[in-house]
Amino acid sequence: MALEVLNEEVKSSLSESNFCDNSSTEEKEPPLKSYLILTIFTCFCPAYPVNVVALVFSIMSRHSYYNGDYDGSRRLGKNALYVAIASIIIGLLIITIICTVHFTTMNHLV
Repeated sequence: MALEVLNEEVKSSLSESNFCDNSSTEEKEPPLKSYLILTIFTCFCPAYPVNVVALVFSIMSRHSYYNGDYDGSRRLGKNALYVAIASIIIGLLIITIICTVHFTTMNHLV
């Protein structure tokens, strides 16, 4: 009889303990979104001051993430994405203008 009471007390104390339940107290790291590959790709676009700024934002985002500033990393990652997209659009516009000017002013051989 005393053994049954002891077993129930041990079972209840083990089920109520937080010894194994560390998942609720630990903060999970969000995924890193620094868009580094995209910003490296934009370095090949002919909008040089803009794409360098995107690369700097991306590197700053990674640095903030590894220092534990996840909100700052997310904010800088979004800035890197927006500046990289602007760099791609500006680069495509420059390429289009250069090609248009080149092919419209070209002397045709007769």
